Amino acid sequence: MRPLASYPYLEQAQLFGIRLGLENIQAVLEDFGYPHRDYPVIHVAGTNGKGSVCAMLDNIFRLHGYRTGLYTSPHLVDVRERIRVNGRLIREKELKELLGEIEKSEKRLKGEGRVAGALTYFEILTVAAFLYFARKKVDLAILEVGMGGRFDATNVVRPEVSVITTVSYDHQQYLGSTLEKIAFEKAGIIKGKVPCVCGVRNLEALRVIKKKCREEDAPLVQVFDKKREFSLVDTRRGEVFLYRTDSATYRFRPLLPGQHQGENAAVAIATSEVMVGRGWKLSKKKIIQGVESASWPGRLEIFGSSPPVVLDGCHNEAGAMVVNRFWKKTFNRPAILVFGVMKDKEIEKIARWLFPLASRIILTRPSLERAARPMDLAARMPEYRGKYFLEETVPSALSLALALSEGEVPVLVAGSLFLVGEARQFLQSQAGKG
Repeated sequence: MRPLASYPYLEQAQLFGIRLGLENIQAVLEDFGYPHRDYPVIHVAGTNGKGSVCAMLDNIFRLHGYRTGLYTSPHLVDVRERIRVNGRLIREKELKELLGEIEKSEKRLKGEGRVAGALTYFEILTVAAFLYFARKKVDLAILEVGMGGRFDATNVVRPEVSVITTVSYDHQQYLGSTLEKIAFEKAGIIKGKVPCVCGVRNLEALRVIKKKCREEDAPLVQVFDKKREFSLVDTRRGEVFLYRTDSATYRFRPLLPGQHQGENAAVAIATSEVMVGRGWKLSKKKIIQGVESASWPGRLEIFGSSPPVVLDGCHNEAGAMVVNRFWKKTFNRPAILVFGVMKDKEIEKIARWLFPLASRIILTRPSLERAARPMDLAARMPEYRGKYFLEETVPSALSLALALSEGEVPVLVAGSLFLVGEARQFLQSQAGKG
């Protein structure tokens, strides 16, 4: 991951951690004249899948000629990945200028007593994205919630449509220890009379979302209800997803691999149909093209072939289950696993789905204070000690994995998006040397 030394204001903000609440960001946005009200928005929350859905939606609307803003998190290598217009990262010079403006605003508002404490890292970047999209005159902004929804910094918008992809366990220390509590936080993005597209299947979580929609008089579109058909079918092209809605039947095969990406595509399709109902001009052909050709790095991304190296940023149990299912279907042979994870995650639950896939496990640590140390990981899960190798850096872990592989055994890198970001940098640098 590229260091933030070029952005000292952001670097300092990282020290303040996470603080949930909207008062500070609302004050700063008011100071800038409410830039987030200058364009329509699709607002996407969910435990898993929200980044992929955002990427698909961005691709769909760009294929139709719309000028899009895309705000996602976290980044893999460069913080500028979070803010894009028409697929292009914000330039470093532009980001520095925006950060300078935001820092001045924050200082002035603190002096006036309108901002309490310091803006967080995520709040600063969210304001920067809102300003950038307004100044670039986007036709539509697609915003990924950072965490939860109700108190997330992005939740100051009134969107065209609210989207909730999935609800599963993650960030329990902030969102609650049950699926109902987590769903309540994510349902906080639902606004009065604004349609909500919901890909959630869990009945307890779905009950919470339905209740919120009733309270807000928000039309609910259930992506996978009984009236809609979603399946994987065999055709002469191979396996193709089929999704049948009230108005059309879609057949598609996303470039992004895995059963879950077919489900994410169905969420993006359902969202596109809602947008058509709100006056946006979208064709079925280009909607399918959009979900099929979308890319999203670090999600079951495959590098090379001798050996294949699979990167996935799964950082919760549900994500690890997806990787397990994909590996068994696609490779069905033992992997060399490179594993690194943040110490505040449910490490044993993630490992439960990843470690049985591996003949050898290389424990490593992304270069972040939050990352668990390899020796601590080994101590927490002694039952796999016969498989362990410990490496303190991601490049050394990847080098060892490739050496052990001898060009044949597939390598799986998983457990954290921060791990995947550093792994991508290493693999790209090695490819450049070749």
